[in-house]
Amino acid sequence: MAPAPDSQYTLRMTARVRYELADSIATITLDDGKKNALSLDTFAELAAAFDRAAADGAVVLLTGREGCFSAGFDLRALGAGGPEAGRLVLAGFRLAARVFAFPAPVIVACTGHTIAMGLFLASTGDFRIGASGAFKLGANEVAIGLVLPAFATELLRNRLAPTHFYRATTLAEMFTPDTAVAAGMLDRVVPPEELAAAARAVAVQASALSRTVFAATKLRVRAPAIEALRVALDVDAASLG
Repeated sequence: MAPAPDSQYTLRMTARVRYELADSIATITLDDGKKNALSLDTFAELAAAFDRAAADGAVVLLTGREGCFSAGFDLRALGAGGPEAGRLVLAGFRLAARVFAFPAPVIVACTGHTIAMGLFLASTGDFRIGASGAFKLGANEVAIGLVLPAFATELLRNRLAPTHFYRATTLAEMFTPDTAVAAGMLDRVVPPEELAAAARAVAVQASALSRTVFAATKLRVRAPAIEALRVALDVDAASLG
């Protein structure tokens, strides 16, 4: 039986993912002690954390470790190629598609570097707030010799400012937290020491909204993008086998 929405508890999903519920806000923290590389196991753990948040009827605050939200896919698995790499990419995109359509507000606190799949995951949030500093945000696929997947292209097309979309995708331009606001990657930037409190304040404000009205409006507003992501995911699944 799920705890009452106003209960408080902490679940250590694994060494990489922590889930904390307080005042109807579920804080999901990614922290592998390094760069928060996203593996198949991590995606499964994040999916379980969102399952828990849905059961708790909670607003989600998704965050990372100090200095790094996520540097993207686990490069060891991705570099190995073959079916395992394809499964990893599709698992990440399927999780991102789910979070993009999540019926409760999702606030993302970018604690530092937010690159490639890290950026795609952050881009699913309803409000994205970042820590200022010498951090990089961007999609570096073209810079490392990879064609940007269809799913990532459509997600960024929806979230980025039209003036920056081409630069961020085709030219693989990297942004600082401050320039990421103009690009549409972040909604707001605050000093690192203020990030946790500022992100929670946004989550508290979002939690006051009617959940039913929010969910219906979010799905209506994002419906064209949700459909575009579904089609793009099919394209990527076919190309990845």
